[in-house]
Amino acid sequence: MNLQADVCIVGGGPAGTLLGHLLAKNGILTIIIERSAGVNRQFRGEHINGETEAILKEHHLFNKIEELGILKMKKVEYFSGRNIVNSITPGAHEDHVGIHVPQAHLLSAIIQESEGNQNFQLLFNTTVKELIQDEKGFYTGVMAIQNGEEIHISSKVTIGADGRYSTVRKLAKIPTIEMTHGYDVLWAKIPAPAGWEPTTRMVLVNGHQLALFTQTGGLIQIGWNIPEGSFAELRKGSLQPFLEPLIESFPELEESVTEHLTSWKDLVCLKVQSSRSETWVENGLILIGDAAHTMTPTGAVGINCGMKDAHILAPLLTKALIEGNISAEQLKLFEMSRKNEIKTQQIMQLKQETSISEKFAYR
Repeated sequence: MNLQADVCIVGGGPAGTLLGHLLAKNGILTIIIERSAGVNRQFRGEHINGETEAILKEHHLFNKIEELGILKMKKVEYFSGRNIVNSITPGAHEDHVGIHVPQAHLLSAIIQESEGNQNFQLLFNTTVKELIQDEKGFYTGVMAIQNGEEIHISSKVTIGADGRYSTVRKLAKIPTIEMTHGYDVLWAKIPAPAGWEPTTRMVLVNGHQLALFTQTGGLIQIGWNIPEGSFAELRKGSLQPFLEPLIESFPELEESVTEHLTSWKDLVCLKVQSSRSETWVENGLILIGDAAHTMTPTGAVGINCGMKDAHILAPLLTKALIEGNISAEQLKLFEMSRKNEIKTQQIMQLKQETSISEKFAYR
């Protein structure tokens, strides 16, 4: 099968889907390809900040997402044992310190708002296999596989929005600077007990942070920071001693933890690293989100950075396509507008990680 588009976006996550929606609204014929079967894919970072909220409101998407279900965080609390030692509350004219938005709700809302737009097409179960280039080296589309069938998508611009292990980045042979941070994260979800307030809670355990994120649907997502590469050895021992600091700090969770965290298989290990691609742009090709700049879980900024990329790129790319100039030099305007901010945020993440104990000092 052969398809034509102005833009082919590889990756139907928050950044890729938002970009596709915005380009289609601008009259740009856009095809998104996503390897998953739908919007209910495994995801860990689902908290957006006030800036992303404003972006979604600007594009008239927030109300639709809110209808599907969100949860606004009332505060962030830092605990020493069972005692709150520090608390962050909303600033003036704010009503939250972050919003939990299930990715399925976010993607569904954007896709629903794009339905009926003939410039928008989303192909699930589709995996990119090759990038296509012309004789001058410009990227002119992709070859992908959907349900065993080969698909050729010709496009003026190809977008790599396919995450931290980006296939597009690898196929384009774009070098990446990777930085380890000395820790990995174990994730788990449990039902929240009755009356559990929508708050983000942090505890310091043996010098490493334990975080509890309240979520929609009556759930709590728990993240344990552990020494980098230690999970294989850790899981050789009993799970119970590992869970004890959690239960000691929050005894009201004991019943839920005991019932739902019965083995190490109930926890998922995320290898923590940050990265920056040496370039985000080639002739006819752009990287956005984690494909261009992987963030660590600190501050839950990754999803926000990716969606801001889409917000910034959409008008720049629309202008470049209308003017017929999709050279790397022209597309570089996007990278120049974002790179310093991303670098600054990554430096801030590192500072926060190295000074983590300061957050747990009495204020």
